Amino acid sequence: MSTATMIGYKEQMGIIFDALEDKKATDIVMLDLTAVSDSLDYFVICSATSQPQMSALERHVLEKLLEEDVRAVNVEGPSPRWVLINLGAILVHIMTPETRDFYDLEGLWADAKQMQR
Repeated sequence: MSTATMIGYKEQMGIIFDALEDKKATDIVMLDLTAVSDSLDYFVICSATSQPQMSALERHVLEKLLEEDVRAVNVEGPSPRWVLINLGAILVHIMTPETRDFYDLEGLWADAKQMQR
């Protein structure tokens, strides 16, 4: 589990999903990669329309997780196109629609199971 937390990954995914929805992220997708990857467990992917929204989404996700004593291992970015929040087993990708289309993570991991909120 993520650093010093007692809540499970599914609960963390729910918190992340709700935090992203709170700040109007679009096209939120949650993927369970455990059956198709030896090194990755879960992805949360969403789109943001601007750099300020990307920053707001990042901050809000981190704040909501911290309320449950879940801390990020690392945050890569900020970038004008993509922020990656590494929670260990869960990677949160906040991307512009153009960057998301270009990298097509959902297409790369098409065999992964989509999770529902």
